Amino acid sequence: MILQGKKVVIMGVRNKWSIAWGAACSAYKQGAEVICTCSEGSLEKVKPLLEEIPGATVYVCDDVSKDEDIENCFDEIKKNHGKVDGILHAIAHANTEDLRNDFILTSREGYAHAQDVSSYSLVAIARIARDKELLNENASIVAYTYYGSEKAIEGYNVMGVAKAALEASIRYLSRDLGKDGYRINGISAGPIKTLSAKGIKDFGSILDIVEERAPLHKNVTIEQVGDATAFLFSDLSSAITGEIIHVDNGFSVVGV
Repeated sequence: MILQGKKVVIMGVRNKWSIAWGAACSAYKQGAEVICTCSEGSLEKVKPLLEEIPGATVYVCDDVSKDEDIENCFDEIKKNHGKVDGILHAIAHANTEDLRNDFILTSREGYAHAQDVSSYSLVAIARIARDKELLNENASIVAYTYYGSEKAIEGYNVMGVAKAALEASIRYLSRDLGKDGYRINGISAGPIKTLSAKGIKDFGSILDIVEERAPLHKNVTIEQVGDATAFLFSDLSSAITGEIIHVDNGFSVVGV
C-alpha cells in the first residue's frame, strides 16, 4: 500500500458520485488515514459515506472564498490529527447562467465568483496550510481540472477559464512550495457524471464523444482518478511537481 502511514485531506466531497469521494476511497485502500472536508450543506450526505472508510473523519469548510473558513477548518484538523501528508483540492463552482449562456455574456460578478472559488481557493489553501505548518515534510497537494481549460468546450464557458487559471497557479505554486520541499500537481480528469456536471449543457453528448474518440474507447471513472490521486500523494511521485496529468483514457491526445 503506497500511502501506508500517511494522512490526507480530501477537500470537496459532496456525495458518492463526486470525484473527491473516489479519491477518498482510493487513499484508504492504499493505507492512508482519510480526513474529508465538505460544505455545511453537504455534511448530512457525507457523514453516512464515511461509514465505508473506517477511521475517516469530516470537517466543515463552508466557504473557501473566506480565508477564515479555511483557517478554522485547518486549525481543527491540525488539533485532532497533527500534520498531514497530502491535500486534495476538488472544489469548483460557477453560476448556472454563466455555464448555460454564451461565454461573452458572463457577468463581471459571475466571472469573479468562478475564479475565486475554483482557482484562487487553491492558492489560499496552499498558503494557509504552509503558514499554519499543517504539512509534513515532502507533503503533496493535488488539484482537479478539466480539458476545458485547454480547448473551448461548449457549455463549460467560465469554468474553463477558471480551470486555466488553476493550472497556471499550480505551476507558480510549485516554485513557491518547492522551497519548503512540498509538491503540487493537477489531474485533468475526463468527463464524469457528477452533480456538478449536471450544470453543463448537453453533458451526455460529451461522454458519448469521449467514448467514441478516446484511444481506450471508454469514459474514466472516479476510482481511476482516485488511484492517480493516490499516486501523486505517494512517495512514488516524489520527483513530480507543477504538472497537469491527464487521466482521460487518452482523449486529450487525439486530433480529429
